[in-house]
Amino acid sequence: MIGLVPAETLVDYIGQDLGSSDWFEVDQDRINQFADATLDHQFIHVDSEKATPLFGSTIAHGFLSLSLIPHLTAQAVLAPENLKHVFNYGLDKVRFINPVNVGSKVRTHSKLLSVDDKGDGRYLTKTEVVMEIEGVDKPAYIAETLSMFIT
Repeated sequence: MIGLVPAETLVDYIGQDLGSSDWFEVDQDRINQFADATLDHQFIHVDSEKATPLFGSTIAHGFLSLSLIPHLTAQAVLAPENLKHVFNYGLDKVRFINPVNVGSKVRTHSKLLSVDDKGDGRYLTKTEVVMEIEGVDKPAYIAETLSMFIT
């Protein structure tokens, strides 16, 4: 975790490792709640008997895994000093590589890709976020997130 830095130095961190989050367990209760919230009750997420022959267990929704980004990346953050607001500005690219099986522990690893000074104290950053799965060689996903910082 780097923390807060003078806004004019954000560009100095492009290409740098921002660190990793703590491990976070994805349990069936969270998967079920996400299924209820999104109305996505596909059997691979909520029916262990049907999902096990395909994946070995139920798996988390891809969008559930993505929705953990704000919580997990808050543990490994780079932001400008005098921060007033930060907004999720979207995603440029997401690739789901491996399913997250129920009971898996995941964490994110972040690297700053770009900083765009938008003027008036606004900075648009692009960060590569990789979700690792404990004990698995390939990540769950690689995403490029966009954040708007307002100082």
